[in-house]
Amino acid sequence: MTTVGSTTTARTASQAFPAGFVWGAATAAYQIEGAAHEDGRGPSIWDTFARRPGAVAGGDTGDVACDHYHRWREDIALMASLGLGAYRFSVSWPRVQPDGSGPVNPRGLDFYDRLVDGLLEAGITPYVTLYHWDLPQALEDAGGWTVRDTAYRFAEYAGVVHDRLADRADTWTTINEPWVASFLGYGAGVHAPGRTSADDAFRAAHHLMLAHGLAARRLREAGAERISLTLNLAPVLCPADAPGEADLAAVELVDSLLNRQFLDAALRGSYPDAVLERARRLGHVRDGDLAVIAQPIDSLGINYYNPTYVRAAPGAPENPAFPGSAGVAFPSVDLPTTAMGWPIAPDGLTELLLRLHRDHPGVPLVVTENGAAFDDVPGPDGRVADPARIGYLEGHLRAAHAALAAGVDLRGYLVWSLLDNFEWAEGYGKRFGIVYVDYADQRRLPKDSARWYAGVIARNGLEAP
Repeated sequence: MTTVGSTTTARTASQAFPAGFVWGAATAAYQIEGAAHEDGRGPSIWDTFARRPGAVAGGDTGDVACDHYHRWREDIALMASLGLGAYRFSVSWPRVQPDGSGPVNPRGLDFYDRLVDGLLEAGITPYVTLYHWDLPQALEDAGGWTVRDTAYRFAEYAGVVHDRLADRADTWTTINEPWVASFLGYGAGVHAPGRTSADDAFRAAHHLMLAHGLAARRLREAGAERISLTLNLAPVLCPADAPGEADLAAVELVDSLLNRQFLDAALRGSYPDAVLERARRLGHVRDGDLAVIAQPIDSLGINYYNPTYVRAAPGAPENPAFPGSAGVAFPSVDLPTTAMGWPIAPDGLTELLLRLHRDHPGVPLVVTENGAAFDDVPGPDGRVADPARIGYLEGHLRAAHAALAAGVDLRGYLVWSLLDNFEWAEGYGKRFGIVYVDYADQRRLPKDSARWYAGVIARNGLEAP
């Protein structure tokens, strides 16, 4: 298989991580909180989308999810038992501002007050993510991310949350995975709000990035110590032994849409040609926007799961998640896969980290999501054995260590996810957690991977394989 700039992860003996390396876990509000109709929370686009027939597997919704809204103390105790140093959670915008603007719901902010206080009491650093896809439905009704005004409303909301929590929380992520929110939500229609317009996807992507820039500026002016943006990034590779010019053009196109559209905007104040072409036609990018987007950040969050594989295939239909990709195939490769069908390729993480280190020197990196879904089942003794997940995590941590050894400024690793949860359009059928959740009675059962991860944290590194 031919790749672009690929590396091989060294399989060495025991591997220690740097002193001060941050070990943690991540979740998202709609996936775990539940309490969808309590204490003044307004509806989000995911509440609406999950009720669309056929949109979510099994007709599942996030109405109850993991009931974290009521069980947060228990969940913090779990985190503490594992030795987590950081917990990345997202704030539910409609819980704080039910209509996305205007009056603030004090009971919503009260919940995050309690959560942050509980984390600090347990010695766990709160990492606050302000947007993880749960746009208030009222804003979607007014155009959602396809209109500029939503970006300005987001900056106002960011200021509200920061004003309340800034005395105790100093690490702030603006937007999580803008590619997913825009191209899967507004282009492919497989995520909320379920629109299917390539033009809307580009508009949404730009306004999400504008929201990041406006919010980052607002937070910085308010004295925020650490500001981050989290992107889902992946090496784009051609599996052909001898890729031709058309194959390399396919790699360049998909890389521009998936990676560079967001990296270049945030870190260079520019867009790749494939994005500028659409912007000229649509007219949604205004003078000065890219300068706003390219606010200085203190770290870049990286959500990595697997590479994206492409090759030229004349006559192949356009993939709606990648507008303009007619004639590009997205082939499967001969690798083990997770329960999501995603290929397991730890070396892709090394390659990605090295690329970021090379292309954007001076930007500290944090792996803010990495994990895998497998079909976990408790045994008769209540133990949840998940050796495949342990293998996945170990492989990716060794890949991260290889990048560190090559000089990459990687500051931390947050496993996805702390808990099994509502996996978006997959409903409750896919389990990413290192802690098993019995959705019938909300029991939490740490899996073998949780205990393994606790050992990694305790020794700040990996044992010899």
